[in-house]
Amino acid sequence: MEDSGPLVLVVDDDPSLRFLARVNLEIDGFQVREAASLDEARSAVGEKRPDVVFLDIHLGSESSNPLLEELNEAGIPVVLVTGTADVDDYRDRAHAVLGKPFLPETLVSYARELAAVG
Repeated sequence: MEDSGPLVLVVDDDPSLRFLARVNLEIDGFQVREAASLDEARSAVGEKRPDVVFLDIHLGSESSNPLLEELNEAGIPVVLVTGTADVDDYRDRAHAVLGKPFLPETLVSYARELAAVG
């Protein structure tokens, strides 16, 4: 895909969720990078600053809290994604919290809204 739309980084250890996010975001004109771990996410952010990051709260056994803090300090808008009931614990720590399962339209809507902020 050409480098014309806003860049979204999708960080999730579930390859099917990353694929779902990629397809729906690319259809809407976004560039998408994927990361399955904190290390991959840090590398991607270092290569090219994303406009928005969708960050899974729990990456296998890793907590994404350190990366969330780094992204917040860098001023990069973050949507936290979670499949657990801890949504309220994170509302004040990110621009938005998206519970799994989610509608693809909701994902794209958050990306559109926050790409304008970033």
